[in-house]
Amino acid sequence: MNLGPAEVQRLEVNSGNALPGVPPLRIGPVVVDPPLLQAPMAGFTNFAFRQIARELGGVGLLATEMISARGFVYGQARGEELPERLWGVAEEPRPLAVQIWDNDPETLAAVGARLAHEFHVSVVDINFGCPVRDVAEKAQSGSYLLGDPKRVAAIVARVVDACRPVPVTAKIRLGRTRDTINAAEIVQALEAAGAAAVTVHGRTAQDLFRGKADWDAIARLKPFLRRIPLIGNGDLRTPGDVVEAFARYGVDGVMIGRAGLARPWLFRQAWAALRGESIPEEPARSLQREILLRHHRLMVERFGPERGTILMRRYACCLGQGFPGARAFRSMVSVAESPTDFLRAVDLAFGK
Repeated sequence: MNLGPAEVQRLEVNSGNALPGVPPLRIGPVVVDPPLLQAPMAGFTNFAFRQIARELGGVGLLATEMISARGFVYGQARGEELPERLWGVAEEPRPLAVQIWDNDPETLAAVGARLAHEFHVSVVDINFGCPVRDVAEKAQSGSYLLGDPKRVAAIVARVVDACRPVPVTAKIRLGRTRDTINAAEIVQALEAAGAAAVTVHGRTAQDLFRGKADWDAIARLKPFLRRIPLIGNGDLRTPGDVVEAFARYGVDGVMIGRAGLARPWLFRQAWAALRGESIPEEPARSLQREILLRHHRLMVERFGPERGTILMRRYACCLGQGFPGARAFRSMVSVAESPTDFLRAVDLAFGK
């Protein structure tokens, strides 16, 4: 997808923040405005990243990393602290979605109920799309469950009942393999079971992240949904991509994943494009430096100097792309073991 400036500018705003054909997204009682969602990404979308994304603006709904429901339950039974992936969830602003995964309805319902009624999250999302072997094959969860629409429906119905009135959503792929694409059956099962929205990534589990997301396949699902919104996901890298998703493929919302790690300001750029406004320029290198250092400070405050720096490497490598010296920066920051190492790498790449 790649609309040019002329196509973007043809989508003009009449008034306020409502774009003709692209109203705020409604997930049950939750209003997502703008209808731009940050994808849950394991190992990345923790509290520190969400803070950065929230400060930069343009995100209608933020989401945690996906949380193992079984791990949550077992940990609590052993008297352990809450999962690390719930860092910040109790205190941070709403709306906020928490994504959970497992294959047992009762386990998912128990965790969903705690998230809904104890943590007061805005949305409980169930992952039926993860293609990673440890989740999909070994644990028979995530995208593995797409092979059994009735089981998917039973899981969702039980979690909906446990979380009510907090809405429950689901994230899926087109199918397990390219020969067994069954997303139409899955989305109908989700709606019938009480899901409040469905996000579809335009690849199969077999594809992993190879090739291109099939947005035509996502669009073909819209007629199968009568009451709940369809959210599209996959390969949204530019503001033009986001405009095209709404204009050409008829989705009700979009979810941005990997591109948002590399350019967390993409959300505000996309929202400006959808409103027909001038798209904000890429932040100056000095501001990108401050974003990295702010992110690093949050990580160090939570995890300590050494572990916080080590965990920060992956984020820095995502942000450190597309400029002269980026490869050298990634090589240097990927072995940083202390705040001093991290700052030295940032200063060399982004200036002081």
